[in-house]
Amino acid sequence: MSIASPGIIPRTSVPRISDEEAFELYRDCSIHELGRRAHEITMRLHPEDYRTYVVDRNINYANYCTARCIFCNFKADPQGMNSGRKDLPEGYVLSFEEIGRKIEELTEIGGTQILMQGGLVPKDILPFEWYLDLLRFVKREYPGIHVHAFSPPEIHALHEAFDMSVRDVLLRLREAGLDTIPGGGAEILVDRVRRKIAQGKTTVDQYLQVVREAHRLGMKTSVTMMFGHIETVQDRIEHLRRLRDLQDETGGFTAYIGWTFQPGKTPLGRVRAFGTDYDGLPDGEHLVLADAHEYLRMTALARVYLDNFANIQASWVTQGVKIGQLALFFGANDMGSVMMEENVVSAAGTTYRLTEQEIRNAITGAGWVPRKRNCYYEIIEAA
Repeated sequence: MSIASPGIIPRTSVPRISDEEAFELYRDCSIHELGRRAHEITMRLHPEDYRTYVVDRNINYANYCTARCIFCNFKADPQGMNSGRKDLPEGYVLSFEEIGRKIEELTEIGGTQILMQGGLVPKDILPFEWYLDLLRFVKREYPGIHVHAFSPPEIHALHEAFDMSVRDVLLRLREAGLDTIPGGGAEILVDRVRRKIAQGKTTVDQYLQVVREAHRLGMKTSVTMMFGHIETVQDRIEHLRRLRDLQDETGGFTAYIGWTFQPGKTPLGRVRAFGTDYDGLPDGEHLVLADAHEYLRMTALARVYLDNFANIQASWVTQGVKIGQLALFFGANDMGSVMMEENVVSAAGTTYRLTEQEIRNAITGAGWVPRKRNCYYEIIEAA
């Protein structure tokens, strides 16, 4: 097993760009120039002739959620907390048997890990022991499966609901079988934005504190950014700065994944719903949706700015395979997951799907050799 690249890269003599310089690059550079700069950095970090991907499966164990995110159509309303939402689905909690069947289907196609996330589920629906029993079940029945589970907002919700420190929550989950933590729920790490689109979720500091504690315990995490809604470019850069600063401190991030907001039929996508229906979202606020051009610009800018991140993942799930291929020339070195199941983004109306062979063909079609990896970006197939 060889290492494709660690999560953190050593600092070089190349000067680190400031927030102001990042904004100037975004504002003044053509997409071609910005892409060229990003690709040069990628080739310096990843001069090999291959690009990577992982075979995993999203398992959303429950969809009950106390947060009031207006970009989400996946959540179910626990106990009528958002009675104004008439479009929410019915609530569910998957049984261990159902989760086991999903894992068995994954192993049949050579999958190596599960990405397991749910909503911020009230404790009267799921006690803390349920999470521990779930992890023990997976590790007992499928010991070869890597468990990449429970986003920072979920960890923080467990900390609050069960009156435990974040550290203790992480220690108990890890002891039961949790391997790494996905970076979902980051959205935009600017509290002004979060108060408008993700009420009831973590603040910026709460989100980063969960990640910091995980890194201090030796657990790796990924991290995301959802852009193209009500944030400014400066907000995006502030988000990247918070990530870069924490990576300097801990070195625990394996990868950055940027993806664009998918409006679908979400409240955030229905511009006329803004105003009195949603506290904190002022009348007249409007969306500036991110298209493929904007996605590639931000992927390239992230690669230039995040000088201590080894890996940038392409988001073909939101952009489609062709833009995913182009992202490999705009700063990305990884095509992400085959993702044989995806529920959250598809609930907003985006339903791109690729088999393992199709993702390998996409990498080959872009001029690279496809190589299967694990969650640590280690190559797990023979050359």
